[in-house]
Order: sequence, then C-alpha cells, then structure tokens
Amino acid sequence: MTMAFDTLSEQNDEALLVLFAKGDQSAARALTARLLPMVFALARRMLNDPAGAEDVAQEAMLKLWKIAPQWRSGDAKISTWLYRISANLCVDQLRKRRTVSLENAPEKVDETPCVDTVLIANDRATALHLAIAQLPERQQMALNLRHFQELSNPEIAEVMKASIEAVESLLSRGRRGLASILAPRRAEFGFVQEK
Repeated sequence: MTMAFDTLSEQNDEALLVLFAKGDQSAARALTARLLPMVFALARRMLNDPAGAEDVAQEAMLKLWKIAPQWRSGDAKISTWLYRISANLCVDQLRKRRTVSLENAPEKVDETPCVDTVLIANDRATALHLAIAQLPERQQMALNLRHFQELSNPEIAEVMKASIEAVESLLSRGRRGLASILAPRRAEFGFVQEK
C-alpha cells in the first residue's frame, strides 16, 4: 500500500519508518526529503567537503533503511539517531584525513570578484573552520551541533551519548580553545580590541 505524499508529509518520522519497513517506498521518499538535508548540512559543516558530505549522508540513510525493520519505538528520535550516526561517520572520515597536516591542506580559492567585506568574511569562515579542526573531536562535534545545526544542549547530549553537563563543558572548552587559537589573528580580521 502506498500513501499519497500529502498524507505522508503529515506523518512523524517514526510512522514513516514503520511504513517503509512494511514496503511503502513513498514513505522512504518522504522521510528522505525530510531528513537528508539535515544530515548533509551536518556532514558538510564537519567535513567542509561537499563530496564527502554526500557520501556520509548516503551512508547514514542506508543505515537507517537497514535498521527500519528492527526499529524500536521510544528508544530515540529518528533524527537524533541519524545525527549520531552521521557525526560518527564524519569523525571516521576526519580521522582518515589526519595524516595531512593543516599547513599542507589545500586552500579553497574563490575566483569570483568580491568586495572587501566578503573577502574578510570568507577569511574569517576559513580561519574558524581551520581553528575548529584543531580542537579535539568531541569539542568539534559539540560546537558543530550547537552553533551550525542549532541543536539544544539536551539534544546534543542525546546525540553524543553524554550528560548535559558534559556537553556544556565540551562547548565551554571548545569556545576557549577557539578564542586562544584565533586571538593572534584578531587584528587581521578587523577586530579591534577595546581599551
């Protein structure tokens, strides 16, 4: 039995997964349309690599389809489970990349003509990404989930399988680490220290 897409868009994630497990391909399409963008956004933020982010998003969705028949209602939200799987896949990819030092990492060059403010913003974003990459993996994950995926601390705790206090500590240490890494470049990015 296949349900109309309009009807499916009103279903929650768990109901769609159950329908998929029973063979409803339109439920899979509806769930993919809902969840794939969030998975891709997380992976892109963590990896800074669109192709790698696509691979992670596809692999995470495949894992979701494989567990669909065994999904136990009430264990976790599907989106939380998917964030956790995606973040773990990203960490695996980042660990494989660690063999390349940051000095040897290729820089992205935007060849379109830009105004100064856009260039400064791009430099800031690149510096922020490189600074985040220097932090321990769990701090990176916490910062990405909080500031780029806009999850709450309790949601991050669930994704990372940690206490809320541990998440708060990871975020605090991550922010301090970023401040320390970026402090020498404040003037370069146009931040003037007030006296």
